[in-house]
Amino acid sequence: MLRETWAEIDPRRIVDNVRAIRGTLPAGVKLMAVVKANGYGHGDLEAAEAARQAGADCLAVAFLEEALRLRAGGVRLPILILTPIRPDQVELAMARDLTLTVTGADWFRELRRHSPTLAGRKLRVHVKADTGLGRIGFRTEAEWDALVPWLAAPDIDVDGFYTHFATAGQADTAYLERQARRFAELMTRCKASGITVRHYHCAGSAAALRFPGLALDMVRIGAAMYGFYPARLTPPVPLKPALSLHSTLMQVKRVRQGEYIGYDNAYRAEADEWIGTVPIGYADGWSQRMQGAPALVRGQRAAIVGRIAMDQLMLRLPGPCATGDRVTLIGRQGGQRIAFAELAAHIDGAAQEITTALTDRLAKVYANAKKEAEYAWDNAYFQPQRREPTVI
Repeated sequence: MLRETWAEIDPRRIVDNVRAIRGTLPAGVKLMAVVKANGYGHGDLEAAEAARQAGADCLAVAFLEEALRLRAGGVRLPILILTPIRPDQVELAMARDLTLTVTGADWFRELRRHSPTLAGRKLRVHVKADTGLGRIGFRTEAEWDALVPWLAAPDIDVDGFYTHFATAGQADTAYLERQARRFAELMTRCKASGITVRHYHCAGSAAALRFPGLALDMVRIGAAMYGFYPARLTPPVPLKPALSLHSTLMQVKRVRQGEYIGYDNAYRAEADEWIGTVPIGYADGWSQRMQGAPALVRGQRAAIVGRIAMDQLMLRLPGPCATGDRVTLIGRQGGQRIAFAELAAHIDGAAQEITTALTDRLAKVYANAKKEAEYAWDNAYFQPQRREPTVI
């Protein structure tokens, strides 16, 4: 690690979170671990392995490319691709034993143009219903009826039937209840059609933890397995964030009252102040929306001042510090903590928006013996020199 900016990730916390969530589920309910978007920024292969260790029954990703990467990395658990793929990619997906999401009859019509028969093999699918999120899925009974003949074909295996809630993290449950009723109606129609479905599922992280009655045959756990939960609610089990983010001070200076800091003179010193420069910027995923957010230096809070640049940001330090001092942007330092919920509120977004934005420029350090040994070698190779701050 040649630049002293890194994310520390503890897969054991993912294991603990998945096991804790599994302990809340009714008997017989399966758990699908969602590892899309590079495991919500934690590493897809590492997250998949943690989920396997915790007893997950299957995995989910967003796109075909993500599923292929997992298979290439040796992952053998069943994988559902949540976004429909092109019908001309089905042969590739079947060769990797992947499960596909389907949403309408038109997809099957195009599939049969490419592959009139599947050579004695069965294509495993989950049917997605749109009950109110307005994203993807069939919406009407007529659309379902058009799907039925295609799903009844002998080379199609309907492994699942599912939907996704729009407001599971909100205190007001009226809209969620409306979606749940609609899904129950569609389940009834599905069962009456004679299509055999192994797994009905509708609950993601928040819904699964808040409403055990919605667990059905399976739940999809994404955000919660990484320690994220809606800030306005309290999870029924303790969830541990698995990622923290750190850097160091690369320069420290004392500026006079009235001096400007950063592009566009976006910050003007209100008094004589200590300013520290940190080698992380929006090209690393720490966007300009984080202006004004806190960091920790020497166990004290320091605000980000001025515009965040591509490669660096500046902190208004609590006092004189030294180059090489650790900066914590997410996590604990001393008795202080910067939590995901606080940062999510700062950007008016979600915790997973922060971790999935972290780019490949950032080193990832994993809390296991092999990775820690590599990290120790990197630290021995490059250690920042600590220098006293300068006055300008």
